[in-house]
Amino acid sequence: MPLECPPQLSFRKAAPLDHKMILLTLIGPDRTGIIAAVTGQIAAAGARIRDIEQTVTHTLLSLSVLIDFPTGESDQKPLIKELLFLAKELGLDLDFQVIGEAEYRRKSTRHAYVVTILGGEVNAASLARISGILADHAVNIERISKLTQGQLRCVEFLITTAPDLDVKVMTRKLLNAGAGLGVDIAVQKESLYRRAKRLVVMDMDSTLIQIEVIDELARVAGVGEQVAGITERAMNGELDFQGSLRERVALLKGLPAEALEQVYRNIPLTPGARNLVTILKRLGYKTAVISGGFKFFTDRLKADLGLDYAYANQLEIVDGMVTGAVLGPIVDGARKARLLEEIAEKEGITLDQTIAIGDGANDLPMLGKAGLGIAFNAKARVREQADFHINQQNLDSILYLLGLSEREMAEIAG
Repeated sequence: MPLECPPQLSFRKAAPLDHKMILLTLIGPDRTGIIAAVTGQIAAAGARIRDIEQTVTHTLLSLSVLIDFPTGESDQKPLIKELLFLAKELGLDLDFQVIGEAEYRRKSTRHAYVVTILGGEVNAASLARISGILADHAVNIERISKLTQGQLRCVEFLITTAPDLDVKVMTRKLLNAGAGLGVDIAVQKESLYRRAKRLVVMDMDSTLIQIEVIDELARVAGVGEQVAGITERAMNGELDFQGSLRERVALLKGLPAEALEQVYRNIPLTPGARNLVTILKRLGYKTAVISGGFKFFTDRLKADLGLDYAYANQLEIVDGMVTGAVLGPIVDGARKARLLEEIAEKEGITLDQTIAIGDGANDLPMLGKAGLGIAFNAKARVREQADFHINQQNLDSILYLLGLSEREMAEIAG
């Protein structure tokens, strides 16, 4: 049965009626030609459109148009009358609100942010808790968008805040709430740079791939437990990375070089990793892996996935055997951050246009340097210090933070 919306005209007075600016809102069943009809009436009255937005949820349309009258206020009432007749003809409700210039300017000075909520299911309880925190900080939700198809797994809020709001305090409350609700939350400044990222840099171990390579090599060498313990403490930031790496590599002395190829053949990519790189490349992004692991593996991943850059440590191999030494400078946290800067400079990309993804303490400098630093399934210390962290199975869920919907991802990936 078709949705019936009896046409009505309602008034909400926010300023004197002769003020030039009017917010028109039409709600009702969607059909073709509504925009053409409404804007045609506005044009005929000599009014100017200051803002316009339309959404359609299933078959229900909501159209808002902010207009003023540069030629004088006398044309307001005739236009409202004509729009009332038009709304009745189209089966829509018409509402209008007079907006004062001071109110309009005050709203235009508010700061815009995007809040992304991601989880296995974003339910009503999650939305109630999160929107309640926003309300406690006098934040206005301007728009809500569903980014996933089917089940509600990712929702994006466009919010506006007062210029003096401490966004970090609000964000921390949202993150704490998200942890209790089982959803990930990210708060980003809404700007051109959010969608205009051009370089994505990823860690390898436990980020681009699901394992720690050095731990796998250690198992083959028979020193698995010793190395795994050192790795865990290093990734948590309990040990100096350079010293811990040299200590672990020394335990690999005598490992046959062919063991590296054996380990590589069995490396499991993180779910969504290949799709992430495919979509990024089709969107024109440069991609890189910067790892505290080993060049043998990053070079092969670069070739396999079609990455643009790969940096890692060089294991010394003599006469087909690992010597237990590392050649050249070690890729630690500080070097990861410098390499991010070097790639961006080479490509003519500002740091605001970069994304870094990692899970360990040695990724923190890189995450802090990038325009968007994301801790992915990260260690506790990293989650606490990173501005953004998500705990999702699929690496390509990061694309939601760029504002891409599931439908757009599918179209791009082909």
